[in-house]
Amino acid sequence: MKIIPKALIAGLLLFPLTGISPRTDALAANGGKKTQAPRDSQAWITKEVRHQLVMLPWYSVFDNLEYKVEGNKVTLIGQVIKPVLKSDAERAVKSVEGVEAVDNEIEVLPVSPMDDQIRRAEYRAIYGFGSLELYSVRAVPPIHIIVKNGHLTLEGSVATEADKDAAGIRANGVPNVFSVTNNLRVDGGK
Repeated sequence: MKIIPKALIAGLLLFPLTGISPRTDALAANGGKKTQAPRDSQAWITKEVRHQLVMLPWYSVFDNLEYKVEGNKVTLIGQVIKPVLKSDAERAVKSVEGVEAVDNEIEVLPVSPMDDQIRRAEYRAIYGFGSLELYSVRAVPPIHIIVKNGHLTLEGSVATEADKDAAGIRANGVPNVFSVTNNLRVDGGK
């Protein structure tokens, strides 16, 4: 039986009493009027598509899911290692209210034991490095390791230029990799 610290329980019990939530603050700032974007707006669809994609059960650090929203049409792009993730992503996005069309251009990466070995080695090299370890504690770590036929691409985002450089240097140090492309964005790790 696990023991839950009293401070954690107290924090969870007190949180609802604070009355702090984005919706409440928005209502108060607007004289009590509802300010949430309409469900068919592009901003709302963009937010919901992102939420649906990060909630997919097979989505991992070895997959890269991206999307473009143009009105009520969503284009899915990226790379995945499991074919089921491609179809699950399309199904999840189709379920978003306001989405009328989904163009699924996600690439399913070829099955390769050598690529799997590179993925594991890259994960250890990148997320085992001191300054990059903090990224590994997220549900879906923000540095995505995409390996196709021995070629590596880093996708995602990090907080600083130094983290981007460190990830690239660590990735280049793994044996049996033909090339490394560092597409990491520096945007505070969001």
